[in-house]
Amino acid sequence: MSVPDILKNLRIPVIGAPLFIISNPKMVIEQCKAGVVGSFPALNARPANVLHEWLDEISDTLGEYNSTNPDAPAAPFAVNQIVHKSNDRLMHDVEACVKYKVPVVITSLGAVPEVNTAIQSYGGITLHDIINNRHAKSAINKGATGLIAVAAGAGGHAGLLSPIALIQEIRAWFDGPLCLSGAIATGGAVLAAQAMGADFGYIGSAFIPSDEANAQQEYKQMIVDSNANDIVYSNLFTGIHGNYLAPSIKAAGLDPDNLPDADPSKMNFASGGNTEAKAWKHIWGCGQGIGAIEAIEPIAKIVDRMAEEYREAKAKICG
Repeated sequence: MSVPDILKNLRIPVIGAPLFIISNPKMVIEQCKAGVVGSFPALNARPANVLHEWLDEISDTLGEYNSTNPDAPAAPFAVNQIVHKSNDRLMHDVEACVKYKVPVVITSLGAVPEVNTAIQSYGGITLHDIINNRHAKSAINKGATGLIAVAAGAGGHAGLLSPIALIQEIRAWFDGPLCLSGAIATGGAVLAAQAMGADFGYIGSAFIPSDEANAQQEYKQMIVDSNANDIVYSNLFTGIHGNYLAPSIKAAGLDPDNLPDADPSKMNFASGGNTEAKAWKHIWGCGQGIGAIEAIEPIAKIVDRMAEEYREAKAKICG
């Protein structure tokens, strides 16, 4: 498998997923300092000019950290770009990424060759979200460096395919960088993703109940108190199927067991959804792996635990 040099020296093979509203510079910086890739959606920085401020802060802080920790530098960071017609900021945000030479750009909801070309022009890499093998081939044909296989159980927008099936179909033809998303919340699950053929675990939900995350305290506690049975798969809130916490749906006055289908043609990332109860403001996304999350704690502690679990799982298998 071919892993780009920039992603070869992570403490554990983990990329933190970009979390709409939740991810912020502080969260990204702490993930990177802990040794995993931290990321945020460009659209979290509002208005558009704030994106430059965030990129300044992250780049300067990590640069200073690396200068004082040359033997254990921070992991690279990533920015997520929503490649969808309703995102009228796309090219502005891509230009900002080029200006700051963002190491990794994660693209979602559309593969556009121009975005890949722009990021790769300075040596950056692009990873594209996909939920099936057809989309994976399209993304690579349009120039993406690698893929993020979003399998069943992933938080937020997610597919329905088993991670085993999705990874094996992609690895039948693609030997480049491959991340797996879907109910990964422990170091053991990261190792399992690698055993299936992925290079990295792609983790979002496990970082929501962190001290640094820009999430409501009630949201964080709901994750701690919930398990896989509390996850509902619906396209009502954005027009794209995703996984959400049932208690948050109930709190919005809806019945999580009887949700209508949305009209995908009305999908709109400018307004944030199709109902008065907006994802992700009122309806909280989360993946099926949350049964492993037991406390609200600092990102450094979360990564420490995952790293130990990863080492223990590897030692057990090798032993």
